[in-house]
Amino acid sequence: MSAALKNPRRALAIAAVLLAMALVVLDAAIANVALPTIAVSLQVTPAMSVWIVTAYQAALVMALLPCASIGESFGYRRTFVLGIAVFTVASVACALSPSLPWLLAARIVQGLGGASIMALGVALLRFAVPHHQLGAAIGWNAVTVAASSAAGPAIGAAILSISSWPALFAVNLPLGGAALFACQALPRVKGIGRRPDVVSIGLNVATFASLVVGAELLAAIPLPAVVLFVVATFCLIILVQREAPKSAPLIPFDLLRAPAFRISVIASVCCFAGQAAGLLALSFYLQRDLGQTTLVTGFYMTFWPVAVAITAPLAGHLADRLSTAWLCAVGGLVLSIGLAAASLCPLQGDPWPLVPITLLCGFGFGLFNVSNNRNMFLSAPRDRSSAAGGMQGTARLVGQSTGAVIVTLLFVLTPMGAAPRVALGIGAVLTLAAGCVSALRAGKVECSTR
Repeated sequence: MSAALKNPRRALAIAAVLLAMALVVLDAAIANVALPTIAVSLQVTPAMSVWIVTAYQAALVMALLPCASIGESFGYRRTFVLGIAVFTVASVACALSPSLPWLLAARIVQGLGGASIMALGVALLRFAVPHHQLGAAIGWNAVTVAASSAAGPAIGAAILSISSWPALFAVNLPLGGAALFACQALPRVKGIGRRPDVVSIGLNVATFASLVVGAELLAAIPLPAVVLFVVATFCLIILVQREAPKSAPLIPFDLLRAPAFRISVIASVCCFAGQAAGLLALSFYLQRDLGQTTLVTGFYMTFWPVAVAITAPLAGHLADRLSTAWLCAVGGLVLSIGLAAASLCPLQGDPWPLVPITLLCGFGFGLFNVSNNRNMFLSAPRDRSSAAGGMQGTARLVGQSTGAVIVTLLFVLTPMGAAPRVALGIGAVLTLAAGCVSALRAGKVECSTR
């Protein structure tokens, strides 16, 4: 096939990917806001309602690499479209859920569909746009994710003000339908016809499911969490031994052997761990230490994704022209400075200084993330784009989960009043590490056009 699509088909293909990404991100943001309402409606405890989020996240992380492999085997477009269809149908099941177990099952299926979208979205963009515009396309994707994250809580609150919680999932139907319609323009990237290794997929699922659930249980009931971590380690060792000799393994060891790709993955994990720790800590800092309401806290937190949405197009433009290693280094440094300022700034009950601080954080994160993702995809051969997408999504979710675990442990091990600021400081260290690791990539081969 040609290196890129021609307009207007290219524009419609980009719209298909961005609509699907918005579908996945909006759903997660809206569901988070609705947890208290759902808990009351289904007559479950707030702690039990958190599993609505955990089930979705676990399904996402355990299915990313398998979905990337399935897309490589049977075709990117076919697997991507199937993911949107599964996600949309599962949204109907969520809306019709009469009980928590039913809702959890539907959320798991949603996560499986979302994993297909996340693993293959940018891979499809790589075949839809010219090589020199990939950074810009990744920037558009980042804008969509950031805007959806920022708008999700407000949309969820607006829907709940006029309807009941099932409407939060029913709203996915028109968006999913529009995405499916636009998918007719996606490039037809043929699969290689390789049969997926069911045993390896099972080991991958067991590894990441055990990690996510173990992380969720760690603070409350540590012994089962430790057992799950042991299970995850055992399954991962077997998976690595099984996949390492393969030419196109489920865990992309072939890509990780390339220094540019490996460094990008490590930097991504560090950055997302620091970002997640920072965002969670800011939320607790505003509400518990500064006495702000949930609504006001949401207002202050919105400046971060808004800054990402503003920065991402600029970052995409720069990433197509400048060294992504140094752009990532600068982005990581700026994000680190922002988190350190949030940790050290004596606010004295006035949260307004957090506005420029969160804007600075969003600018740094947007610059880092777009540049790092561009390098990660262009460090992989074109026929391994889905594997790069699966690894990129896995690195992000592993980093976010790590950041959440760090904050949870800090609340257990440190005084309540000190935990948010300590978490912000740790976030600053992690994001600085992400920038420093990225600088190691300078001078190495960053792009592959194979």
